[in-house]
Amino acid sequence: MSTYKIKLTALFIIMFGVFLGAFAGSAQASHSWGTYHWARTSNPFTLKLGDNLTSSWDPYLATTSSDWSASSILDTTVVAGVSNPKRCQASSGRVEVCNSKYGTNGWLGIAQIWVSGSHITQGVTKLNDTYFNTATYNTSAWKNLVMCQEVGHVFGLDHQDENFSNPNLVTCMDYSNDPSTNQHPNTHDYEQLEAMYSHLDSFTTIQAPSQKLPFGLSVSNDIQNGSLENRSEWGKTLKDNGRTALYERDLGNGNKVFTFTIWAVE
Repeated sequence: MSTYKIKLTALFIIMFGVFLGAFAGSAQASHSWGTYHWARTSNPFTLKLGDNLTSSWDPYLATTSSDWSASSILDTTVVAGVSNPKRCQASSGRVEVCNSKYGTNGWLGIAQIWVSGSHITQGVTKLNDTYFNTATYNTSAWKNLVMCQEVGHVFGLDHQDENFSNPNLVTCMDYSNDPSTNQHPNTHDYEQLEAMYSHLDSFTTIQAPSQKLPFGLSVSNDIQNGSLENRSEWGKTLKDNGRTALYERDLGNGNKVFTFTIWAVE
């Protein structure tokens, strides 16, 4: 083989390796669940997390807020909650975070997101103490993982991996049977947020609860702000692998509610 061909082959191998590396990094970081995002007119933006938690859960929300605020595109601030924790009703323009004994309904934690078109308008995160009070889940690792992940869903993030038996990816957006190293976001989560929120909108859906959004949900307040904690209220199943699930309830006119669920092992 001529020297020219050897050099050309070597260059091709190098370029192919660079391509594969870039593709692998991009694929791992690509874990949004569609085009859903909060509308806002500038970056970085700040999203309020309403604290409807008992004191034992407050440190976990503080950690989650601090972790996600490390993003270059997003800040969160913990504010007083405005919801009854048992119902955990949503509030326009913000996220309500609640814990309660929701019963043996199968779910350990859920995140629910109301959207209009492609824009998130409000969200809730719920932690089920019925299971978190058991020996299996009453650990800081499980509480950090579920809190961090469910709040992450409300930004528009999906899981990086849903196989509980795979090696940990060192992110709360990765499910695991051993959450010890999956308690916080990782670099790929921050990269995905930057990609999702790289553009700006002409209006914002991040507002105080007393302000009206530039569009409304054409449904009753019970559906718009209801607790929706039972599976029968979540609409059609988009995916369910037995440990995690995603549901969609179509409210009409481009308005939907999505429910992310992590099932408890009973």
